[in-house]
Amino acid sequence: MERKNINNLNTLNHIPVNKVKRATSLVSAGVKLSGNYLRYYGEKVLKVEGSRGRLDKKNARDIYDSLKTLKGSALKVAQMLSMENNLLPSAYVEQFSLSQFSVPPLSWPLVNKLVKKYLGKSAHLIFDTFDVNSKNAASIGQVHQASLNGKELAVKIQYPGVRESIYSDLSIIKPFATRMFNLRGKDIEKYFKEVENKLLEETNYALELEQSQKIAKQCNQIPSLKFPTYYPELSTGKILTMDWMNGIHLSEFNSKYNKKFSKVNSIGQTLWDFYMHQIHHLREVHADPHPGNFLIDELDNLIVLDFGCVKSIPNVFYNPYFELPKISVKKNQKKFKDLLFELEILRVDDNFNEIIYLTDLFGNLINVLTKPFTVNEFDFGNNKFWNQVNGLAKKLSSDKILRKINGNRGSKHFIYMNRTFFGLYSLLNQLGAKVNTQSYKKYFNP
Repeated sequence: MERKNINNLNTLNHIPVNKVKRATSLVSAGVKLSGNYLRYYGEKVLKVEGSRGRLDKKNARDIYDSLKTLKGSALKVAQMLSMENNLLPSAYVEQFSLSQFSVPPLSWPLVNKLVKKYLGKSAHLIFDTFDVNSKNAASIGQVHQASLNGKELAVKIQYPGVRESIYSDLSIIKPFATRMFNLRGKDIEKYFKEVENKLLEETNYALELEQSQKIAKQCNQIPSLKFPTYYPELSTGKILTMDWMNGIHLSEFNSKYNKKFSKVNSIGQTLWDFYMHQIHHLREVHADPHPGNFLIDELDNLIVLDFGCVKSIPNVFYNPYFELPKISVKKNQKKFKDLLFELEILRVDDNFNEIIYLTDLFGNLINVLTKPFTVNEFDFGNNKFWNQVNGLAKKLSSDKILRKINGNRGSKHFIYMNRTFFGLYSLLNQLGAKVNTQSYKKYFNP
C-alpha cells in the first residue's frame, strides 16, 4: 500500500486511555480556545481585518492538536466531520481532514510491545522484515510494511485503549455534537448508539477481516476492482495483516490524469458499480468512502481498503429510502408523506404547518440528491449539481425554522447512509467522472 510519508511526525510513547485523562486533554484545548476568543474580541473591537478567519484557524488547530494525541473515537469523529463541508467552517474541515492521512504514529518500542502482546512474538521473530516506521497513522490504528516468505505485507496495528475508551469519548463529545446537529428529546440516544456500535465494529479487526473477505468475494465479478488478500493466521482482534498494495490515492490520480477523461470515467464507473452493487444487491455497504481508503494501481484498477465500517441496510429503511426517487412530491403528495413518516423525517406529533414545511424542504433535498438515479448517464463533474448539493446541505444545517420544530428528524440509518452517499458523490465529483448509472445491474446473480 503506497501511503503518505509520516516519518517526520513526532512519535507517541503513550496514549491516554481513561476518561479523566482524555477529558483533561480536551479541557486544556478548551482553555486555549478561550484565549483565542479573547484575542478575537479584542481584534473585533479594533476592527482588525480577517479576525474571524484567524480565530477559526487557531481553534481548529488547537482542537486537532488535542484530538490527534488522543486518537480513537474522538479523532474518528473529526475525520467524519472533515467530510461534512457544510457543517463546519472551512478552517475546521481542512484541519480535521488531516486525520485521514497525517497523525503522529506510535513509537517503535510501543508498536513492538503490541505485536508481541497480540501475536505472541516480537515483530522481527514473526516476519522476515518489518519496517519500524509507520507508513500510515490514522484515528484507530497505524500501518507498517513487512514481508514474509517473499510476500509484501501491510500490518495494521490498533492503538492501545481505543476500543475501551469509545463510550467515554462519546460521552465527552456528546454535548458538542448535540448542539451542532440540533438533537433534542428523549430519543437522541438512538443516534449515539448507532455511532457507538459502528465504532465498536471498527475496533474489531477479526470482524473487519471477515467483512473484507466476504465483500471481496461478492464483488469479484466487477472488472478493474481489486482487494488485498488477508491473512487470518497473522491477524487478531487488534492486528490485521494483508497484502501490501501499490498505488496512488484518488486525489493524486485526479491531479495526474485530470485531462484524460477515459481514465477518470473508467475509475469513476468502477467506483459507482462497486457501491451500487453493495447497496442494491448485497444490502450492506463500505460506509467510509474517503480518499484514504482507495488506491489506483499502474493498470488503473481501483483498490479498496479498510472494511472496518460496513453498514447493513435493513428493508425497513431500504424500501422507503429508494422508493422516494420514484415519487413526485407534487403529483403524489400523500404517498411521499407516507414514506417520510416511514423514514422518521415526519413525526405523528407534527402539526399541519410543520408537515407542509418539512415535506417541501426534504422534497427539494431528495429531488437533488436522487438526480443520478433518474437518468441512465450522469456527469458528477457537473459543478451545477455539486453546488446544488452543497447549497441544500448548507440550508438544512442552518435552517432556523427546522431548528425550532419539535424533535429529531430521520432514522438512525441516515447517519451512515448519508455519509456513504455524500462521500461517494464527493469522490466522483473530484474525479470529474461521467458514469452509466445502470451498469451495476449486470453484476447481480440472484
